[in-house]
Formats: sequence, C-alpha cells, structure tokens
Amino acid sequence: MGVGNASALPTMLGRRRPAAAHPSGGLTRAAAGSERAVMERPPHENVATVLVDPLVLRDLEVQLMALDLRLWPVATAPICEDGPRQAFQIRRRMLMARRGAWDDAADWVPAWISFGESWYDGPEPLSWSAHRTLWRTLERYDAHVRYRLGLGGVPQLAVPTERTA
Repeated sequence: MGVGNASALPTMLGRRRPAAAHPSGGLTRAAAGSERAVMERPPHENVATVLVDPLVLRDLEVQLMALDLRLWPVATAPICEDGPRQAFQIRRRMLMARRGAWDDAADWVPAWISFGESWYDGPEPLSWSAHRTLWRTLERYDAHVRYRLGLGGVPQLAVPTERTA
C-alpha cells in the first residue's frame, strides 16, 4: 500500500483505507496509484457467545449487569429476525464443535455477552482487563456455562434507556 496518499484515513487496526469508502461498508474502489481495495467492516458489537444453564440465567445476568456487561439471550435479542431459529443454530453449532463434551448443555440458553460503555475508550479496542473480567466472571459459573475463549462480532445491540419526564 502506498504511504504517500494524503487522502487515506487510518482504520482501527492501523491499516490505511481510501478516504472515499463505499457507503455500504463493503469493498472500496481501488484508488489511483498503489492503493488497493480493502474490506470495510460495518459497525459491530464485541460479544462472547455462551450457553447458559436456565437455572442460573437470572443470577448470571445480575452479576454481569453489576460489572457493566450485558447478557442477551439470542432467542429474544433485538437484532435477530428469527431469534428462536438462530438460537437453535448457535446451540447446535457449539455442541457439535465439542463432539459430545458439552452434551449436558443441550437444553441450555445460547446468549451473547456484550460490554457496556464503561469498558470502551473511544474507538480503541477493548482492553485486556475487560476480557479478563468477563472470563473470570464466567469461571465462577463454570458448572453452568459453556463457552470458548474469544470474542465474536454481531450487529450493534441497542440498549434500552429509561425515559425521563
């Protein structure tokens, strides 16, 4: 990629992209010279995907809320057009990936855990302390949650706010 292009803008990962990115968030056009087209990722939410035993779902949710972490059951998440179907697919994919090791979680609730505003510092990536807090909290519920370390991305989840008069 060319470094002399003044019309290029930095991205979160330090790469450069042309200033006139495609509005849909897809591929950009290759700029004149040595700039290449790059893939732009639409805004997303960093989440951990977990299976939660329904017996501890509320307790876990309250514990996470106290840490400014949000638990979103996939079946009722506001970004899912067909939440129950997507929940079934996620649960099945997670169980199949473990080849029987997680069969006890066959009826558990697939959920996403996202990070509240207090964990973010502008456009910077999540801090390692945010990751550590999440994983340590899930470790306390070890017998009642199944997850793999690492975060995924889902479309942004709108947090309901209280109305004030």
